[in-house]
Amino acid sequence: MRIVVGSDHGGFELKEELKKRLMDQGHEVLDVGCHDKNMVDYPMIAVDLCKVLLAQGQDFGLLCCGTGIGISIAANKVKGIRAALCTDCYSARMAKEHNNANVIAFGGRTVGIEHAWAMVQAYMAAEFQHGIHEPRVKMIDEIQ
Repeated sequence: MRIVVGSDHGGFELKEELKKRLMDQGHEVLDVGCHDKNMVDYPMIAVDLCKVLLAQGQDFGLLCCGTGIGISIAANKVKGIRAALCTDCYSARMAKEHNNANVIAFGGRTVGIEHAWAMVQAYMAAEFQHGIHEPRVKMIDEIQ
């Protein structure tokens, strides 16, 4: 898979570990920043990731900030993005199966690496189920 990742300083360590694990599995990972623990503004990272995701056709995006809240809100402001803040494996799977989320987000200060990794795996193993969900996703996209 082709995956684009990004974080602010609060999600940097989590992003780095998830990026490493994804690359170890053979996935192509593009990192839009940040690249160290220096303070950055998460809205800009979210927008950069979304632009790359939409322009270059990665399979999905992965964002991290301190809680995952702010960066997912910022990502959802970009037309064509459906970002889901995930807190458990069920929500990660449903983000894909029911909402066809193209970005998942985590809190670097709220979830541990093993839990975040399990959520990434759950999301990646899931497939959009179309059916009754497709019209709803279309409705979401039309709000923008």
